[in-house]
Amino acid sequence: MGDYSHLLAPLDLGHVTLKNRVLMGSMHTGLEETKDWNRVAEFYAERARGGVGLMVTGGMAPNREGGVFPGAAGLFSDEDIANHRVVTDRVHDADGRIAMQILHAGRYAYGPKCLAPSPIKSPISPFPPKELDEDGIEKQIADIVTAAVRAREAGYDGVEVMGSEGYFINQFLVTHTNKREDRWGGSYENRMRLPIEIVRRTREAVGEDFIIIYRLSMIDLVPNGSTFDEVIQLAQEIEAAGASLINTGIGWHEARIPTIATSVPRAAFTWVTKKLMGQVGIPVITSNRINTPEVAEAVLAEGAADMVSMARPFLADAHFVAKAAAGRAETIAPCIACNQACLDHTFSGKLSSCLVNPRACSETELVIAPAAEPRRIAVVGAGPAGLSAAMTAAERGHEVTLFDRADEIGGQLNMARVIPGKEEFHGLVAWFETMVKELGVDVQLGREVSADDLGGYDEVIIATGVVPRDPGIPGQDGPNVLSYIDVLRGGAEVGARVAIVGAGGIGFDVAEFLVQDGESPTLHLEEWKEEWGIGDPARTRGGLAPEGPKPEAPARAITLLQRKAEAPGKRLGKTTGWIHRAALRMKGVKMMGGVNYERIEANGLMVSSGNARENPQLIEADTIVLCAGQLPERSLADALAEKGIACHVIGGADVAAELDAKRAINQGTRLAASL
Repeated sequence: MGDYSHLLAPLDLGHVTLKNRVLMGSMHTGLEETKDWNRVAEFYAERARGGVGLMVTGGMAPNREGGVFPGAAGLFSDEDIANHRVVTDRVHDADGRIAMQILHAGRYAYGPKCLAPSPIKSPISPFPPKELDEDGIEKQIADIVTAAVRAREAGYDGVEVMGSEGYFINQFLVTHTNKREDRWGGSYENRMRLPIEIVRRTREAVGEDFIIIYRLSMIDLVPNGSTFDEVIQLAQEIEAAGASLINTGIGWHEARIPTIATSVPRAAFTWVTKKLMGQVGIPVITSNRINTPEVAEAVLAEGAADMVSMARPFLADAHFVAKAAAGRAETIAPCIACNQACLDHTFSGKLSSCLVNPRACSETELVIAPAAEPRRIAVVGAGPAGLSAAMTAAERGHEVTLFDRADEIGGQLNMARVIPGKEEFHGLVAWFETMVKELGVDVQLGREVSADDLGGYDEVIIATGVVPRDPGIPGQDGPNVLSYIDVLRGGAEVGARVAIVGAGGIGFDVAEFLVQDGESPTLHLEEWKEEWGIGDPARTRGGLAPEGPKPEAPARAITLLQRKAEAPGKRLGKTTGWIHRAALRMKGVKMMGGVNYERIEANGLMVSSGNARENPQLIEADTIVLCAGQLPERSLADALAEKGIACHVIGGADVAAELDAKRAINQGTRLAASL
């Protein structure tokens, strides 16, 4: 059992004591916008039952103009207060505590009525903001205070004032977005007037026995951002104004530095929060890429913070804290920071969930209940689809046998986890190994099964995955041509110059694998900071290194090609695609779209352009790697059909897609829940 004495220690806030040092940080899930308040309540109550010390809701708009998008949830009426009371009552019945985040988006609001300190359009929104006048600023302050009062009436234990990530309050703080010359702009004393007034007036309105968290941007990661002296000055003023806790915000949404994706090192920004320790008398919370109890405990033990904020780990496993406290940390479903079902959904206007845990935000809809009649179930294929189906079926009480012809479980996850920046996938595979054993699944590896082997089962689930698509390029049988499987699984020798055929997710993964020499910067914080140009905000405004990004030299010269006449990588994850594209560009990877593959020669790949096959050119390469998509592996399913044996086909065997573990796990879980 791990020693989590710092993590599990209570935290006295004066009028209330939190039972541990774990904050479930704010996440935009989209649940409140569904108006299904039982569903919202059960999401938070499940995390309260899981032992978290304090939760913060997704951002609630203080008024219509401050909503992140038109129709964003908020506390605008007595009916809203009554609806939120359903949530807070359920959380309190589960022995939990919950604060409501008040988020005014400012120029980040995705609508034509957005407001800001100055009329400077955000690079992540098409709408130019209207500059607020004095009366307009006073209205925003009053509306934020009113939202806090209503939160108290709705039964919340506190509020978090969102002052970071480049939202409204943050926009007043820096000259990057505040060009005013009145008492709300100019000197830093004037620019920080807004957050101080908001916290001071909120404390006056809600009284002393109510938690106020201020989310402070510790490092802006944008030009002309705050210095750390300014951060300290603001923190001290916020404390004096009446805040109970200071939470850490990292980077603006428009910053071109990744802050929470899987390629970001664990606890990558706790050093920033640590610089504030001892400068204020109220507890300080640190955040970003803290995803295991071991990491959280280490952060607290070294004095980097008084409390840790983890958000997405509570999507992956609502019982994170309870499992750690019970000495069962190995059973915690790991957050791999993939962004695929959480942030990608949020920024696409979809309800959030979790790749690892499809029940996240669907607690009332996807119920894993004991089976009325246990059955014998065979699952063929131990990739993410088969594993999730086997685990869920076993959890319900079915007798499950899981077959795979490979000698290890994981399927295509075993290729994903060798990619630099995807080291979290090691933990995901390890968790699957733990859970199939824990749940009593009979795992038979190195076993090629036929239709004849499956006749005696009540249910057969086929999760046999995919096979590479044949691109049919003349010369592809040559000795200088490899499949992505040869490269990622077989350790095949690859030359100094590489042409990659296919620029989907697998093509980008292969490029990142081949361009890196030695261990990934994700495993070495200082190297990673240097690669992305992160400096010390005590020395450089906003924490941007003056010399800019300094990536290591590429291990190979790589050209990434695709047939589609669009920018390569356009279809990658909405919130992570830019990171992959930027990382490869920093390493000098060339990207070409709209090409025809004419033939492969001994010294490279001949391509042409457009429907007329114009401008033939030779892409000189020692090795050509084929990443031209995938097809379902359905041979076993077809053989079963010929014998009249019914089966369920899931994952890549159902629909071949780019290593889509999100869809595979969701499909496997939902199928097994229904059997």
